[in-house]
Amino acid sequence: MNSFTLSLKLPPLLSLSPPPSAQLLNSNFSPFSLNTRILRATSRRFFSAVEVHSRTISTMETDKESIGSLKQQLAKLFEESLRAAFPDISDVQPLVAICNDPKNGDYQCNNAMSLWNKIKGKGTQFKGPQPVGKSIVENLPASDMIENCSIAGPGFINIVLARQWIAKSVQKMLIDGIETWAPKLPVKRTVVDFSSPNIAKEMHVGHLRSTIIGDTLARMLEFSNVEVLRRNHVGDWGTQFGMLIEFLFEKFPNWEAGSTPAIGDLEAFYKASKQRFDSDPDFKERAQKAVVSLQGGDEKYRKAWAQICEISRKEFQKVYVRLGVHLEEKGESFYNPYIPKALELLNEKGLIEESEGARVIFIEGKKIPLIVVKRDGGFNYASTDLTALWYRLNEEKADWMIYVTDVGQREHFEMFFSAAKRAGWLPSNENDYPKASHVGFGLVLGEDGKRFRTRSTEVVKLVDLLDEAKSRCKLALEERGKAKEWTAEELDQTAEAVGYGAVKYADLKNNRLTNYTFNFDQMLSDKGNTAVYLLYAHARICSIIRKSGRDIEELKKSGAMDLAHQDERMLGLHLLQFPEIVEEACTNLLPNLLCEYLYKLSEDFTKFYTNCQVVGSDEETSRLLLCEATALVMRKCFHLLGITPVYKI
Repeated sequence: MNSFTLSLKLPPLLSLSPPPSAQLLNSNFSPFSLNTRILRATSRRFFSAVEVHSRTISTMETDKESIGSLKQQLAKLFEESLRAAFPDISDVQPLVAICNDPKNGDYQCNNAMSLWNKIKGKGTQFKGPQPVGKSIVENLPASDMIENCSIAGPGFINIVLARQWIAKSVQKMLIDGIETWAPKLPVKRTVVDFSSPNIAKEMHVGHLRSTIIGDTLARMLEFSNVEVLRRNHVGDWGTQFGMLIEFLFEKFPNWEAGSTPAIGDLEAFYKASKQRFDSDPDFKERAQKAVVSLQGGDEKYRKAWAQICEISRKEFQKVYVRLGVHLEEKGESFYNPYIPKALELLNEKGLIEESEGARVIFIEGKKIPLIVVKRDGGFNYASTDLTALWYRLNEEKADWMIYVTDVGQREHFEMFFSAAKRAGWLPSNENDYPKASHVGFGLVLGEDGKRFRTRSTEVVKLVDLLDEAKSRCKLALEERGKAKEWTAEELDQTAEAVGYGAVKYADLKNNRLTNYTFNFDQMLSDKGNTAVYLLYAHARICSIIRKSGRDIEELKKSGAMDLAHQDERMLGLHLLQFPEIVEEACTNLLPNLLCEYLYKLSEDFTKFYTNCQVVGSDEETSRLLLCEATALVMRKCFHLLGITPVYKI
């Protein structure tokens, strides 16, 4: 194993707690390519309908409400300019994007060409897209935000932001709190359906991706002031429970006295009951009758079912506590009473048809129908999922339903979403709300390129994987002599924070649609785009501030930030782009965009620190404030990714 060079000694008892300034500013602290072009095109519609009442827009308001992203603020300015320059053209949305080449500017407004295509040949005074762009610039309202604008090519407007405005905006965030940078999304309430293990089975590595991707999406939406209903749609209902209950009665006759097996045994218990079900016709018949008794409400069978569920639930919770993940369980059984009503509504709309003894919904473009009632009259995933969607829309009043599962279930979601659209439950335009989205993800592979398994070809249990990550981190710290310097508690807490964080980040930094190879040595390296490197960078910044001996809270009130050096300005600008990155990651359901931002932030800070002396320089106050702002944004990134930061090297 490659040991990493991160040494993280932390204060006794508070080794992983943020300093007072972080506590004040982060009250909810807890343990580009084609994608980018698609993201920018998709997110443009968020920047359109902003009513502006004054010719002079103040971009430094004194209230502490969310001011929206930098891109949104620019869009407001250009929206008013477009209205003034082209009053006869309605529904023109400002097309604002980050400049591909920083040498040209910070941002671009790209409306000139599309406007020219609309007005040319219609008696316009303009002679081409460049004059159109010039008119847009001339009609910009007064603002302290923009240093200058220039026209390039076919009317592209390159925008350079004012250095003083960047500095003031970053410093204002330090005073008012990073929550004022929360993005503004067009949704109020969202359901994020993730993790969803099956009862009587242990959580395995396949559940890792759903759990941490779903948690990060939920955290980003919550930061954006969206009410998030975190739903754990566990598999706690179905024919398998007849098999489990009957086997329980047989093997543990005193089950009502509490002698049920622990979850580790229950995993083996499930396999044994399945083997018995497949090989013993008499047992199979008893198990099928047990399903009828369970679904009919028989008290004995319901009690046995509830006890099996509770054993699993307690073991699942241990994993969630380790990962710092909060979920509210609403499993398959919760929706079971609502299924007849949901199917009746679908039937009334003429969607359900008889086919080969089953009741189905035919989906245009699909060779097979969506089965909602099986031949034996039983319900299935489709009937449960349609019912859950109906419940979330009508009872929970959600605007957006997000389902986090592997890409192998894509067709199922496509079909049941299509059925919901046919029923009028969802709008036909997928960009309208309410809407439902499937967040698919690829496989976790071993180094052999195959599905990640143990040497005995069993799926890797999630608890074993987390134990291994923590153990490797602890060993690396001990090899660096930290066992002699730290208490056992400090060593354990740091190993856990870094180990679990490394596992999460190694997953989240990848585009979720792709498979990724699980490799402990790579994810625990302190070089490159890893959690260990980023945690090291954060601890380094905290060390710089501590070594200065200055009161950072006092500096926020009395000091001033000035980004005179080009590397200071670049770092300040990147900090300001944090809200729009979170917005794009939310809008497109891609956590890797936040990871890319965080890694770039650490690189920008390294360049700044290499070229700009902090402690002992004439610009010490300003640069300490910039260090604090960087650390604060890094901590928020860690929080959104579910990673616990560390504060000392």
